[in-house]
Amino acid sequence: MLAGVLAAGAAQAQGYSRAAEAVLSRAFAATGGQGWYMLRGWREAGRKDGRAYEAWIDPLRYGLRSEVREPGGLRIFGFNGQAVWGVGPDGEITAVKDHDALAKARTEAFFTANGYFFRGRFDGRGEHVGVRQHGGRSYDVLRVQPGGGEPRELWFDRRTHLLRRIVDRTGRRAEALQVSDYRKIGPVLIAFRIVPEGERGGEARDGLARERESIIFAPTERERFSLNRPEELARVAAAAKAAGASAP
Repeated sequence: MLAGVLAAGAAQAQGYSRAAEAVLSRAFAATGGQGWYMLRGWREAGRKDGRAYEAWIDPLRYGLRSEVREPGGLRIFGFNGQAVWGVGPDGEITAVKDHDALAKARTEAFFTANGYFFRGRFDGRGEHVGVRQHGGRSYDVLRVQPGGGEPRELWFDRRTHLLRRIVDRTGRRAEALQVSDYRKIGPVLIAFRIVPEGERGGEARDGLARERESIIFAPTERERFSLNRPEELARVAAAAKAAGASAP
């Protein structure tokens, strides 16, 4: 009881309303509860925009790395909480600290790691927008924004308390992602499909979109989230060579 009171106080201090906190607490319990605190990192693989990818996620503090297999080879993206970097299939390196790139990276890292469940680790704010109807179901809708990142609307099913929609209203038009195919992996429930709603094909604008195929929970060395030029260039060169060898 005392732990719950302290957690609620910490959340409100960061800008989470009582109503938002109540919705998140129900979602937390429905997807594993205290099991979430057992996670020290995870590695996932699947497809993003039809291309194979692997990603490493840090649920303890900001850290995200992804490797996407493109026709010409390997594209690597990394974010260590301070800087965003990337290496293209041609070996071109980008390393930036501009506001827009950092905001997008913080947004993807926060929501991919379900940072709203770890309000003592990730700064952010959230408010209860209201109860909405969609597809014959009733949802509690929250507007959650990580510190320094972009806001998203999170739609939680009022019956199951599972996250079912993510809506991005930061662009010229809103984009909704459908969240489904929950599976029990270790101590928690994870959604394996986060795909554009009502669309067939095309590239999703929101970096949160993905179709997971496997997840392994294991700590990741923090060095993996920072740019190591020789190592990353060697990986990209090897992938480009393999892609060339397999081309008809």
